[in-house]
Amino acid sequence: MSGWLGRRKWITILLFLAPTILAILVFNVYPILLNTYISFTNRNKFRPNPDCDVVLTGLLDPICWPAFRDNAPTGLGKPYVLQDPILGNYDTLMGKLFTPEALLSLVLIGVTFAPLIGANYLSKKQERKIDKKIPTNLVWGLGILIAVALFFILNVPKSISSLMATGDFITVVFRTALFVLIRVPFTFILGLILALILNSENLPGKTFFRVALFVPWGASSVAILMALVWQFLFRQQGTINQIFAVIGGTGPIWLNDPILAFGVVVIADIWFSYPFFMVSILGALQSIPKELYEAAEVDGAGFWTKLMKITLPLIRPAVLPAAVLTSITAFQMFGTAFAITGGGPTRGAGVPGATEFVMVYAYKQIFQQQNYGTATAFAVMIFIMLFLATLYSLRVTKMTKGAYE
Repeated sequence: MSGWLGRRKWITILLFLAPTILAILVFNVYPILLNTYISFTNRNKFRPNPDCDVVLTGLLDPICWPAFRDNAPTGLGKPYVLQDPILGNYDTLMGKLFTPEALLSLVLIGVTFAPLIGANYLSKKQERKIDKKIPTNLVWGLGILIAVALFFILNVPKSISSLMATGDFITVVFRTALFVLIRVPFTFILGLILALILNSENLPGKTFFRVALFVPWGASSVAILMALVWQFLFRQQGTINQIFAVIGGTGPIWLNDPILAFGVVVIADIWFSYPFFMVSILGALQSIPKELYEAAEVDGAGFWTKLMKITLPLIRPAVLPAAVLTSITAFQMFGTAFAITGGGPTRGAGVPGATEFVMVYAYKQIFQQQNYGTATAFAVMIFIMLFLATLYSLRVTKMTKGAYE
């Protein structure tokens, strides 16, 4: 009887879990398997239809299933098959990344960042010491100074240019990573400044400003429409250049210059994103006991000392997860760049534009050029990269630490 009760308990548990397991298999595991398989094929707009006689294709591609076979697309060429060589799509994306010149460029860039990694390690080591500490500011100052010196001595700009010429993958990922590295810190700084202002007890109309400053976050739900407003501001005959004309100047053609177009997209996305940081930091600020600031004032601490010694360390648990989520969101940004610049300005056919970030590039490959094999190979590489980055971020922020204690 006890054996039957034990089996009944496990059957009950499996019945409760079955819908979740089925949903994971259908909506997560299956798309990953299909996407990975297509990344090894030559599927494109001329070969959209599968060769259903291939066993793996017949199992994975829904077009081969009896319920959908009558609606199969017809292509101008033969059915898509596995690439020859099998890694052809990946090789196209990576280009000349594994040539000696490109590998040397990677090494030189890595050497430039080595002082910063060393400064981070030494600063953490100094924090654990009780006496004979080296000031953290001195450690980071020396690390930054050495990194800047190596940047010019090793001619890192030339190494970056060499890497950018290797292939689409490095070009697109580098520009996206640069966008994230610029956008996230500035978003944090703006959110911190506004949160400190809104947390002030002497601010009149506090409720009004909290609502007004949160508007961009609400507007982000219609990001395409709001991005078109930003495009209108910065187009050649737009509002910004009209202001220049009124004061007797001539504004640049913002969206036709790679650097200026990149800057416009960064500014617009910061405007969309700062409320998330502002609200997260504001909530963390209100949880800090006021007695700590009062004690610091008694000891003669100024605003900067209280900010660096009290505020930033105590809001760190709230800021780090927010920074990780913001970084992931920034890396996947699509609407702002596509609506403002369309991924441009471009430098020629087949060359990614100056604001053609990861999602914009993937969109163009699928919906405009219909290079399904290349697009899915790109998606697989991005998935692996983001998966590793997420694991590292979980290790750094310790967001899941409490779940295992």
